[in-house]
Amino acid sequence: MNWDELQHHLEPDNIGTAPMSIKLGVIAVLVIMIIAAGIYFDTRNQLAVLERHEKKEVELKEEFKIKADQAAKLELYKEQLAEMEASFGALLRQLPETTEVESLLVDVSQTGLAAGLEIKKFKPSAEEKKGFYAELPISLEVTGSYHQLATFISGIAALPRIVTISDMKLEPQDKDSQATSAKLKMSATAKTYRYLQEDEQ
Repeated sequence: MNWDELQHHLEPDNIGTAPMSIKLGVIAVLVIMIIAAGIYFDTRNQLAVLERHEKKEVELKEEFKIKADQAAKLELYKEQLAEMEASFGALLRQLPETTEVESLLVDVSQTGLAAGLEIKKFKPSAEEKKGFYAELPISLEVTGSYHQLATFISGIAALPRIVTISDMKLEPQDKDSQATSAKLKMSATAKTYRYLQEDEQ
């Protein structure tokens, strides 16, 4: 069978009279084209879905790895949290409550007197609320030798409650004196802190 005969049998009007081999060939080609079209149109969507799921799988594996590392360190995190809570509790205990502020002011005053300082000014200011604590500034002006002032600052640092010294200025009490043992005048702000109860915050 030559090419012209094959073309003649493949024409729509003549396909019914074509030999069985040509009919089977045409059916096979049509079946293959239908399967190919189905694969192309259906599988293309499935491949896109597969690609999305593969990306999601990679993301989930990374997330799982991170969470597995965190879970492995959970006991360490719990220990660190317990240590932090203990440290925070210890710091909170250094913040006096309302009833202890007066005694703390007395302690600061007595520390200055014990160091041998002459207290010229000791004036607590209004309390300032800052988050979970309140700050109570105290304006100080004292006179004494360098060593007495150092003893006072050390005594403040050794108090069981938190007291800080800021805005410190030192100058000779007698500006004309050249002696090394001359008295110094120190003006500063001592700040003590108080923990605020929840209703105060």
